[in-house]
Amino acid sequence: MPGIQIVLDQVAIARLGEAAERAARMAIDALKTDVVSAQVMPYDMGDMQDTQTFVDVIREGDRILATLTTGAPQARRLYYHPEYNFQKGNNPNAGGLWLQPWLNGEKKSFVQDAFAEFYRKEAGL
Repeated sequence: MPGIQIVLDQVAIARLGEAAERAARMAIDALKTDVVSAQVMPYDMGDMQDTQTFVDVIREGDRILATLTTGAPQARRLYYHPEYNFQKGNNPNAGGLWLQPWLNGEKKSFVQDAFAEFYRKEAGL
């Protein structure tokens, strides 16, 4: 009975992993851009939205974790209290729970769709 031999191209696999990492960063950057353009974050002087919200990508072995992080101390309090009376002078749609449309609302496939598009381009598929 003949055997089957499978040879994996480790260089190609590494390139696909690198493409996935780049695509993950690009997808979360696109998320940040979409959130900012939707004008949903509370905005007084712009620090929380403009300088304290950033994209972070961590690679742990075969796993890639891309996150949109807001490091401003008030972010958690503002996010989880949609009942607050948010000023709307700078961002007319400002309010709490500002990521919900992207997490489980009408934009919930945004990140997955963006990642798939960027991955196809980065991997040359």
